[in-house]
Amino acid sequence: MLQSSENSFQKFNSPAPNPNNQVKNVTAPVDQATIGRTLVIKGEVSGSESLYIDGRIEGKITMPDCRVTIGRNGKVDASIQAREVVVMGKVTGNINCTDRVDIRSEGSVTGDISTSRISVEDGAALKGGIQVHNEMKQNAPQQGKSHEAPKALAATANA
Repeated sequence: MLQSSENSFQKFNSPAPNPNNQVKNVTAPVDQATIGRTLVIKGEVSGSESLYIDGRIEGKITMPDCRVTIGRNGKVDASIQAREVVVMGKVTGNINCTDRVDIRSEGSVTGDISTSRISVEDGAALKGGIQVHNEMKQNAPQQGKSHEAPKALAATANA
């Protein structure tokens, strides 16, 4: 009997081979927060991970280095500042993006958009102004200096 109890102890410590408990290699999950369909947030939302909105937000969204996705059920009454914005729901407010705005066919935006790149699918609704700016903001000061040099050359040529 002593031997059988040791065998039962060993059985509990070593996992039994079970096809349902196979070890799975899982990559690191994408850092994305989700605001569910029944959630309502009033105020300021900020962070450093991507955000998926299927609920409602009123106020301000600040995610400067991340993607903000407004799902089909999402409704946003807020200004949005992000690297990338994908709209499949409804947005009322200004969007300021450093990279790209993508308004899908079922999406709607009412407000001004400032971005480097924009995509508006057929069927999407957009009411507001669009400002597409240069992706390279760092080149702007250098361009200003290069514009000064030709003026100086032109001034010496006329003298």
